[in-house]
Amino acid sequence: QVQVVESGGGLVEPGGSLRLSCVASGGIRDMYAMGWHRQAPGKELELVANISVGGAANYADGVKGRFTIVMDNAKRTLSLQMNSLKPEDTALYRCYADLRVLETWSRGEIWGRGTQVTVSS
Repeated sequence: QVQVVESGGGLVEPGGSLRLSCVASGGIRDMYAMGWHRQAPGKELELVANISVGGAANYADGVKGRFTIVMDNAKRTLSLQMNSLKPEDTALYRCYADLRVLETWSRGEIWGRGTQVTVSS
């Protein structure tokens, strides 16, 4: 069974840093991209950053220059280094993997359950 699991969330003061990690596991034939979305209470799910296996990264305007996304395709892991955190970064951060399943050869996105990030003094 293919699954995606996040870790690394927590409580941090404004201006602080956190590093989120994500790993995809199971019967995976090919990886195409991975990324992070977030959802704050009462708001819609929004893209934070994503990256292709070729290394092309895309960031939301509000996190450019503060967040860095890195993918290790061989290890099927993804990280998000978050610096200069602001209270408005508070949200549930969810990782996804765009992949092809080994058993069925079907392609789709597999999502994790998320990790909570809270920025508060």
